[in-house]
This record gives sequence, structure tokens and C-alpha cells, in this order.
Amino acid sequence: MTSGTEHHHVSYGKLTAVWLILLALTALTVLITRIDLGGFKVVGALAIACLKSGLVIAFFMHMKYEGRLLRWLLFLALLTLAIFIGLTFFDVLYR
Repeated sequence: MTSGTEHHHVSYGKLTAVWLILLALTALTVLITRIDLGGFKVVGALAIACLKSGLVIAFFMHMKYEGRLLRWLLFLALLTLAIFIGLTFFDVLYR
């Protein structure tokens, strides 16, 4: 019996390539901590972390192959998390 959903299989080659990219981005994160960039060190590390989490969500969690509803729900959850973290930072900043 089929449920009408199509399963998508990602090749081992693509997963290995994404894994190697994640390792390279991790090395880049460590390299950024060794360079004196002032306040941009945190911005650079957070940008790389966002890119890495996007790759993990897209490929290892197969979100790239899901429908619009699940993508929007994930976006809404991440937006809510960002708002809560931002409000926490403002609370700590103005105490």
C-alpha cells in the first residue's frame, strides 16, 4: 500500500561532500578565533555557524526535499527562537 508520499534518497557522495564542507567551515571558525578582528570576530563566527546549521538542516534533516508547509513551520520556529534570544539579550543589556 502506498501513502502517496515520495521518498527522496540523498547519495553518499553528496552527504560526504556536505560533511567535508562542514569540516572546512569548522576549521575556518577556529581560524577566525586566531585572527584579531575586533567585534567582527563574533559576527564572522555566527555567520559561519548559521551557514553550517543551514547545511545540516537542508541535507542531513532532508528539509531541502520537504514541502512548503514544513519549510514555513521551520522558519517560524527559528524566527520565534531568534526573537526570544534577542529579547533575552536586551533584558541582560539594560539591567
